[in-house]
Amino acid sequence: MPAALIRRLVLCLTIAAPALVLRFSGIHLPAVLELLVYGAAVVAAAFILAWAAEAAQKDISGALAIALLALIAVLPEYAVDLYYAFRSGSDAEYLHYAAANMTGSNRLLLGFGWPLVVIVALFVARRIAKRSGGRATGFLTLPKENRLDIGFLAILAVIAFAIPLMGSIPIWFGAVLIVIFGLFLWRAGQTHSDDAEEEFVGAAAIIADMPQRPRRITVVSLFVVSAAIILLSAEPFAEALVESGTALGIDSYFLVQWLAPLASEAPEFIIAVMFALRGMGAAAIGTLIASKVNQWSLLVGSLPIAHFAGGGPAALALDARQVEEFTLTATQTLLGVAIILALRFHWFSAIGLAALFALQFFVTDTSGRYVLSAIQAVLAIAFLVVHRRAILPTLAAPFRRAQPSNSVKHDSDDDPVSREPVGANS
Repeated sequence: MPAALIRRLVLCLTIAAPALVLRFSGIHLPAVLELLVYGAAVVAAAFILAWAAEAAQKDISGALAIALLALIAVLPEYAVDLYYAFRSGSDAEYLHYAAANMTGSNRLLLGFGWPLVVIVALFVARRIAKRSGGRATGFLTLPKENRLDIGFLAILAVIAFAIPLMGSIPIWFGAVLIVIFGLFLWRAGQTHSDDAEEEFVGAAAIIADMPQRPRRITVVSLFVVSAAIILLSAEPFAEALVESGTALGIDSYFLVQWLAPLASEAPEFIIAVMFALRGMGAAAIGTLIASKVNQWSLLVGSLPIAHFAGGGPAALALDARQVEEFTLTATQTLLGVAIILALRFHWFSAIGLAALFALQFFVTDTSGRYVLSAIQAVLAIAFLVVHRRAILPTLAAPFRRAQPSNSVKHDSDDDPVSREPVGANS
């Protein structure tokens, strides 16, 4: 194993070691200290997991690799969220935490992750264009292969509104979402791409450069080690979040909703930004779009199943606050889909998404949250009108017969927005 990779792994394992010592020894620390120890372990393991998942693309090509990378990268989030759902089956006090973690991570990904990647990618493109004497555009162009992911996300965004309307997530509804995720993976596996060979950064590049057999052994080993650390740390980390809120006088719901997703998704954001810094903004945003798909399908679909497995009824009930959170999350997702329908992500759209995301921290009352949801819905409708020619191609993408990319017409060619000069974007 290369020395550079060993140094990175030793650093991550050193950070995770205190959590493993506490877990196996049964020693308990004050809640805030346990939160820091187990949270650090989750972040360290998530980095290892992300490196392995990215390097695995060396042996798995195309859209399926992106879909699997997006799935594996959010394993820490799944571990924490499903623990809350499972625990809620026998303890009603945990009932609202599962929804809190899911809605927080979902909105963080779109409201912070998407804009961050786009702004960084456009900044890099502008510098490249300036050095070459060209002219950079004000938008990031997405490859036509992303039409599949966006199509699935569009369908899920519409289906998501059924959750606040029902006031619960029935287990049958969860099963439907999981089937949609399975269809997403199947269709991703059929998608062909003529893109150049995948580029890797950081530790993933070191792994990808290894000979095939050692590389595959290393990837599998890293998956096993990181998954073990995450699974061992998930329960005490989730418990420490709740207890720390009480100890610090902070709303536990707030900590569960924002601190846990921030810790679990930090490696994914960092890797996406690294891709954007290397001029690979389209690949970075593609991974984050796929993450949204599996959050709304597999993650949400698994919640009622975990709740039922924990001894609860065959539906995960939502209270008024959770209904409000799901409404806000669903309208934000619809707005995100409407913005990227034309396979163009403009800088002003990224700024707008980030501003609306930040605004929710100042609008905390129920009526204000519904007003913010309405604003997002109205903006989504406006973007849908502007990109109306891309609606049907996008909705049809999940069901369209797969073809080699060089024989597929770029759907956005029919969209007036896409007639702008491309220039140097990603």
